[in-house]
Amino acid sequence: MSLLQAVVLGLVQGATEFLPISSSGHLVLVPWLLGWQFEPEAAFVFDVLVQLGTILAVIAYFRSELRAILVAVLRDLFRGHPLESGHARLGWLLLAASVPAAITGILIKPLVEQAFQSPAAVSGFLLVTATLLGISERLGARTREVEDLRLQDALWIGAWQALALFPGISRSGSTIAGALIRDLERPEAARFSFLMSIPVMIGAGLIAALDLLNSPVAEEQLAPLIVGFISAAITGYLAIRWLLNYLARRPLTVFVVYCAAAGIGGLALAYFRA
Repeated sequence: MSLLQAVVLGLVQGATEFLPISSSGHLVLVPWLLGWQFEPEAAFVFDVLVQLGTILAVIAYFRSELRAILVAVLRDLFRGHPLESGHARLGWLLLAASVPAAITGILIKPLVEQAFQSPAAVSGFLLVTATLLGISERLGARTREVEDLRLQDALWIGAWQALALFPGISRSGSTIAGALIRDLERPEAARFSFLMSIPVMIGAGLIAALDLLNSPVAEEQLAPLIVGFISAAITGYLAIRWLLNYLARRPLTVFVVYCAAAGIGGLALAYFRA
């Protein structure tokens, strides 16, 4: 992978990780459309590790809230009342929401890796994303905030996050959809989605890092990974800010249309290329 390709894919990752259009799907489809050929295992490791750049974007954007959550969790644990404050409760709910995807990811990792090699499958999963977003826009009362969530809500949203292990099913899209169905307001659903991405994406990044260390071409991949990390972090930060402002005023309709069009177009192109 050249540095230019790494920059392009980093920009794609950062722009699409938080917009509900599937970053993993775009990391498969963009090289396919451009005719870029990568060794499958190396491409999979790059796709996962470059997500660490978007984790940095989340941490930077929500740094004040994350600091408050961490302080509250430690303080309430020390006092023997781990759920005493709202920030501490939110911290534990974020961890609980990560459990379904973590368990599912371990169980079906080979199947997920195979899906990354099929542009047709990715295109089909984009249609799933469009469906999930469309359904969520018709359900839910839009009356709750993140502070109103309970354990069952967090596990529900976490189960929707597990769907996004497959490329083409947007992680932010599925979790925002799950949160909307539990009656969260759109910006609040996005806020919880972004915060809950941190544990799962760090875990996936660590596993991919181990795969990279065992790769015979680890040194060759280091420079593209650094370049992709930086470009993903910058565009990811901008995407978070833009989407939160957008959802405060508008529905998810434009993303439903985009995912549907991209999915149908990808399936048609895969058919004609075959």
